[in-house]
Amino acid sequence: AQSVTQLDSQVSVSEGVPVLLRCNYSSSFSPTLFWYVQYPNQGLQLLLKYISGTTLVKGINGFEAEFKKSETSFHLTKASAHVSDAAEYFCAVNDTVPETAGQLNTNLLRY
Repeated sequence: AQSVTQLDSQVSVSEGVPVLLRCNYSSSFSPTLFWYVQYPNQGLQLLLKYISGTTLVKGINGFEAEFKKSETSFHLTKASAHVSDAAEYFCAVNDTVPETAGQLNTNLLRY
């Protein structure tokens, strides 16, 4: 009973400009939300996750995401893009009910 939708299949930005990768979720229960990154020829790496509490989550490499329950969104942002950020970014949601599996979608960030 949960899913995520990444609203941009590909985002192209110039170095030094802000990054926004949008993710909306649907969940019947209290969601746990994740952003992962996959750099070229590498495995998935956890960028950040929201479980509960503070809605603004700071991750690695200057990325952050804000949990907005009213908008069912968990958008990933970075104040200033760097060429090394070029990668695939995956938003995922997992209900707090252990029997349910999460869903993983992807955004491709290009420079």
